[in-house]
Amino acid sequence: MNSPLPFKRHIAIPILLGLGTGFATNHVSARIAFDHGAGLLTAILWRSGMSLICLTLLLLWQRHSLRFERKLWPWQLTLGLLVAFQSFCIFSAVARIPVGIALLVANTFPILLALLNWAVSGKRPSKASVVIMGMILFGLIWVLDAPMWFMNSEQLSSTWFLGLLFAFGAATCFAFILWISENRLANLYGPVRSFYTIGIVFFSMLGLSFTGVLEGGTALPVDAAGWFSLIAVGFFYSCAFIGLFVLTPRLNLSQNAPALNIEPVASLILAWILLEQSLNGRQIFGSAMVVTGIIALASVHRSKRS
Repeated sequence: MNSPLPFKRHIAIPILLGLGTGFATNHVSARIAFDHGAGLLTAILWRSGMSLICLTLLLLWQRHSLRFERKLWPWQLTLGLLVAFQSFCIFSAVARIPVGIALLVANTFPILLALLNWAVSGKRPSKASVVIMGMILFGLIWVLDAPMWFMNSEQLSSTWFLGLLFAFGAATCFAFILWISENRLANLYGPVRSFYTIGIVFFSMLGLSFTGVLEGGTALPVDAAGWFSLIAVGFFYSCAFIGLFVLTPRLNLSQNAPALNIEPVASLILAWILLEQSLNGRQIFGSAMVVTGIIALASVHRSKRS
């Protein structure tokens, strides 16, 4: 079979920007759903369930086999559990701190991935990568408005720190997710890997819901706004998630992937419009540094591979 022709750049970039905005809309919708009574596990089950249905229909349509080598199963199971925990962490962060800040912290995963590759392969990050990582961390200091912590102790609440801890946990999980996907499951057909991953997420969260460990975790929205937002969580996540895997062969990600970094920017804008979560000048400056650094770090990694 011939490989599908890639989209031209002026088509691929808007598609990637749309997919990134879809992921951002999913997180903003989740915060609205939480504010209207929806439980954390409810949101994860809803979006993973919808994605699982969509992936099942896709694979049935493609008539693709779900079988793969038995030796890959431990890595596939680990990947699914990591994605489940990553989903739990990012939604826990979104529920506690401003959405834009949660996603900016979570999007520092390229730093953790570079350190993970260094620890596993022994290949030290380049000087350019180290400088860019420093730039990202410096930007985060301003995004989190750390200087104000010393001037206003009221900002040092346990909820704030717990939210940041969950966001950092999501970044850590995602770094391991990417490493496993690239180094242990790279030859597994993308939709098949995603099918099993999302399936593990759904059933692990379903099992957790029966334990009753997370009080209110399976609560339903209390009004129409909550239900609408919960539906939006599943819709936008499924569209972005499935769309990314279906269109990947035509998007030329080796050149165009930085466009996906629109997610934290879109989340900041959407949170400002829909949630009235605004940032001050220092935080906006820091946000620009973080996003610029993430894009630059991705460019450095692509140039090293080519």
